[in-house]
Formats: sequence, structure tokens, C-alpha cells
Amino acid sequence: MPALPLGERRLRLLHIEDSDLDHQLILAQLRRAGLSFEISRLDSLSSVEAALGQGWDAIISDYNLPGFSGLVVLDLIKQRQLVLPFILVSGEIGEDTAVAAMRNGASDYLLKNNLARLAPALLHAIESCEAQRARQESDRELIKSKQQLHELAGHLQTSVEMERAAIAREIHDDVGGSLTALKFDLAWIARHSDDAAVQQRVHSALETVSSAIESSQRIMHNLRPAILEQGLLAAVQWLAARFERRTGIPTAVRSGEDMQPLPPGVPLVAYRTAQEALTNVSKHANAARVELELSMGGGVLTLEVKDNGQGLAPGDLGKARSFGIRGLRERAATVGGWVDLSSGVHGTSLILSVPLRGVVHPFDDDFTDEDGPGASGASSQSEHDPSTWGQL
Repeated sequence: MPALPLGERRLRLLHIEDSDLDHQLILAQLRRAGLSFEISRLDSLSSVEAALGQGWDAIISDYNLPGFSGLVVLDLIKQRQLVLPFILVSGEIGEDTAVAAMRNGASDYLLKNNLARLAPALLHAIESCEAQRARQESDRELIKSKQQLHELAGHLQTSVEMERAAIAREIHDDVGGSLTALKFDLAWIARHSDDAAVQQRVHSALETVSSAIESSQRIMHNLRPAILEQGLLAAVQWLAARFERRTGIPTAVRSGEDMQPLPPGVPLVAYRTAQEALTNVSKHANAARVELELSMGGGVLTLEVKDNGQGLAPGDLGKARSFGIRGLRERAATVGGWVDLSSGVHGTSLILSVPLRGVVHPFDDDFTDEDGPGASGASSQSEHDPSTWGQL
């Protein structure tokens, strides 16, 4: 049901005033304006403090009151973060005091000898505060919606990695096992047959099976890189060397000397970031050189991928279906990190930063850390960790 227009609603008003005569003047002005209202008059600070949270539509307050002033009430409203219309009415308020009250959050101020403006000022103040409350509620809903989208994106990133791990496990257990068994059978046939035609067909079949095994290993590595068992630096170096061989673009890797073991989940996020960045370089940058730098300082892991290519056009990141950098940012957020991107005529730089204290990965049981096989619990973890697979 739509709300009544403001002028037709019954308003709940709090009048802070110690003079009954002045209170009656306020009532007369409001009635003359045709407003429907109920009003309570208070004149002690303790009673005002107790009444502030009672859902008033507006407060009309005198300036000089026994033991306190209207500005004290205004401070209380501000401290409690109430969005509440506050109109200061006084017979002797000075211009400086009025300006200070307005700066501190008062909706308006009036002199007691000129109350003709009271009703319009009151309605305007209530309307303004209701619009402010609506904006605040919209902002809260927007923040909540963004948080839900962020959580969904993180969940999707997590689900993708878990699905990759599951596919890699099936390739290893089913396809890899079957291919290995077939290779043994073909080798047995080759040993037990002297027929030249059979030997030729077996040799050809062995080459096909070996190629299939290599393909399954490559697919498994793309799904879950086993090289991460050797540490993030080794994985990034391997990735860079593979990129250089495939594209012919010289690719250098630099690292700091103090590369400590990383929390679970972080190496995979960094590896995927480097992988995606290099893919973008090969597709879009037209670069002649790429540099990767891995460092750790101040409790933060930093990975930078920099090229000397053509850079990004101003509208590239704003494209409706440009999900690459957004996906990297959401992936980084799963371990509390973030991604910064800068681009210009001299190339593009992508920087991943991950604070290492308090990192909790949402699927630690499914991914290995960088402590290596000798770390505590590594043997039990490797039973479920697809990064240990690939030896068919």
C-alpha cells in the first residue's frame, strides 16, 4: 500500500521546550498549517536522551533550556547516528550559533517571533531525511548485493578448481590406467610374436598409446599443475620457459632471495594468475619481451607480469564480456589478495599481491601447499592431491 503524502500523514513530533507559552505558539502554527500531528513536550536532558530512539518524525527544539542547550541534543543525535529532522527555534539565537547548528546537522533554524515558516520548514526537513534514509537503505542493499556477487564469484572460482581436480583424478585413474595397461599388453604381444606384420602394427600402436599417455599427462598438468610440488618459483619458471618455447617471445623470471613456504591455496592462485596473464600477452599484446617477478616482503607475496607490448585501449576493461581481469581479481580474493593492472604505450603490468598472514583457503584439503613432500602431513595429503598425479 503506497504511503500517504507527507501533508496528509499524522506526524509524531518531539518538542524540547521549557516554556508552556512557547509550546502553545508552536501548536498554533502547526494547526494553522493544517498538519495532523501528535506532539510531546520535554524539558530535561535525561528525558530527552531516553526519548530519542522512539521513532519521531521530527524534533523541534528551543536553544536555551534548563542546564543544557539545543546543540547538546543535536550532538546526541549525531553520536547515535540518527537520521532525524532537527529544527532549532529560539528567541535569541545569534547568526554564528545558527550557522554552527546547521553545520552540525540541524535541518533549519527559526526565530520565535517569526514562526510563519515553521510548517514548510518542518515538512521539507522530514522529506529530506526520508530521502536520505532511502539512499542509505539503497546503499546498504547495493553493498549487500555486491558482497553476494563477490561470494558467488569466489564460489565459482573454487568450484572450477575442484572440478578440474576431479577431472584430473578421473583422467589419471581411468584413462591413464587403461592406457598404461594397454601399453603393457602391446609390449607383451611384441615380445611373443615373430611375425613382421604384427611387430609393425604393434610398434605403430605403441607409438599411438605413448602419444595418448603424453596427451593425458599434458591435460592433467593443465587441469592441476604437478610442478607446484617443486614450489611456486619453479612452477613460474617452468611456465615462462614453456611460454617462450611456444610463442618465441623472450621471457625472463626474477625472484627475491627469501622465498618462504606459502600457505595452502596461494601457490595455485599465483600460478593461475601468471598463466592467464601470459595467455593474454600471447593473444593481445604483440609484445617482444615479457618479464615475471616474484618477491616476498613485509608479509606480502607479489607477482608481477610485465610486457612491452601495445597496451590496453581505454575501453578494453569496460567491455561487457571482458571477464579476464575480473576473474583474476575474484580468484585473488579467495586468498585475501588483489590484482592491480596498469597499461600504457610502453606495455602492460599486472601485479598480484597476497598478504600471507591469516590466509585460509576454502578447499585446503584439495590442494597442496609449497612445503614439499617432506612437510608434516604431506604423505596423507598427497593421497587426495591431484598435483601428485601424472606418473603413468
